[in-house]
Amino acid sequence: MMSFLQPISILLEGVVVSLGLLLALAKKKVYGWGFVVTFGVYVIYDTAKFFNLSLSADLLYVAFFLATLSILWAIWRINKEVA
Repeated sequence: MMSFLQPISILLEGVVVSLGLLLALAKKKVYGWGFVVTFGVYVIYDTAKFFNLSLSADLLYVAFFLATLSILWAIWRINKEVA
């Protein structure tokens, strides 16, 4: 019943990746890359889960660590720009 949420989530994550690319490339906001990396990892993970693909646990640990660092860096840059 709730299985329809995963493809919608993947689609929305893809939208965030696209908006991050717009920020980074069109608006020249370097923190856009933080959104691209973070939500790009989410898209890959959720897509693999949706299609029942097996991903290495070590790969997932590294990917989610990089996603966390990426969004932390992006938020830091946004706060630095706004302040």
